[in-house]
Amino acid sequence: MDFQPICSGSRPKPRLSVIERAAKVLAFGAALALALPALGQVHPLSPEKAFLFSAKAVDAQTVEARFTIADGYYLYRDKIHFAIDPASGALLTPALPAGKVKQDEFFGRVETYRGSVTVNLAVRNFTPGKPLIIHAESQGCADIGICYPPTTQTATVALPAGSVVPGTPEAPKKTWFN
Repeated sequence: MDFQPICSGSRPKPRLSVIERAAKVLAFGAALALALPALGQVHPLSPEKAFLFSAKAVDAQTVEARFTIADGYYLYRDKIHFAIDPASGALLTPALPAGKVKQDEFFGRVETYRGSVTVNLAVRNFTPGKPLIIHAESQGCADIGICYPPTTQTATVALPAGSVVPGTPEAPKKTWFN
């Protein structure tokens, strides 16, 4: 039985030289090195880590609320809201600092924060020395295109009795001789 050679209709591929193979390997390695940082973002941070919330007492009627925002993430200014417990106290509407204007594909023209944002919260009708729970609702996104649903975080502070925070020096008291 005679066998006929099989022809696919195309010419056989020439073998690559050692230099050509090395160049292809280097090109692949360079492409992989450029892609690795993007691959590291496949697992985005949880909202609690991307937008870390903390609070501390400034005085008997003021709490400093702070969001520390991870690199590559941003918070929407108009999506930040605060509440307190116990509800017997009153939280005045805080003045949020101006943010950076951004044209957002989801919300249109918005203001955003990157890095950190600090807001002073004015508290009224609250018993100093008792725990005060601050609830902070926020919403933000990662630069890689992932947006988070609104998230609520809490922090507990104790407002000091009087007008100064414990540990801060008071003004010297006057005596008869000065």
